[in-house]
Amino acid sequence: MKELVVISGKGGTGKTSITAALAVLAKQSVIVDCDVDAADLHLILRPTIEREEEFSGGKKAFIIADACTGCGECFDACRFGAVTPDRDETSGAPYIINRIHCEGCGVCYRVCPADAIDFGPAVNGVWRRSQTPFGPMVHARLGIAEGNSGKLVSLMRQEARRIVEERKLDLIIADGSPGIGCPVISSITGADHVLVVTEPTLSGRHDMERVSDLTAHFGITTTLCINKWDLNSSLARDIEQDAVARGIETVGRVRYDKNVTASQIENRTVIEHGENGAAQDIVALWQTLKEKIR
Repeated sequence: MKELVVISGKGGTGKTSITAALAVLAKQSVIVDCDVDAADLHLILRPTIEREEEFSGGKKAFIIADACTGCGECFDACRFGAVTPDRDETSGAPYIINRIHCEGCGVCYRVCPADAIDFGPAVNGVWRRSQTPFGPMVHARLGIAEGNSGKLVSLMRQEARRIVEERKLDLIIADGSPGIGCPVISSITGADHVLVVTEPTLSGRHDMERVSDLTAHFGITTTLCINKWDLNSSLARDIEQDAVARGIETVGRVRYDKNVTASQIENRTVIEHGENGAAQDIVALWQTLKEKIR
């Protein structure tokens, strides 16, 4: 089994569009959307949900109204501004805990002399196991302002590996998060191959360097694809030279193509939309890439 993770140093490079197209071309791979903070791969792969489970990545505090004496110990101890007086008197207790502001540190629970604070697992989102026209898919929806996305990504990758074993498949294609933070690290750790998708802009060039430093730190084989390269061919060449200096091979160039937008409007991948333009470039990218990940 091989695991390919597609990442980018910044958002908006076309990473998800290319990942979806690769999933179509790979046929019957296990697809994982690791960009749980802004998941959108499902919009063009049209999954049918087969299983859904809640995800709990931490704990939250909640005041038990009947037991609260209003002493204010929790208010004084909270360093995140999560505990506030209930001026509207809607909770039945003198104080309330704002779920979004609560960091789950548990200090209020420990200092409360009346044992009036419940400190238990919090539901941060849901993860799903689905079926698409192109293979099984694992994806998730993280709640608003919820954290622990790295833990959720690890859980999803474990589920993807179980599906690989169950169905005797040999490839996982994961759409990673942009940037270099915790969810990206969780996406690439232990992967066989990382494809970095960038664009010919100054920010794209800079962030390609940052994300390639990350993959180098973990010793993961990395290649590069420049999306919309023809919008600035000179800068595209500079980015390729930067990649060579870092020991990274450019395995694909994808032209700017309005058919990509048209296919997204139709909730389809560009591969399904037609065979020319960007679709043709991504086919060439896949032919090169699949030799690298064998």
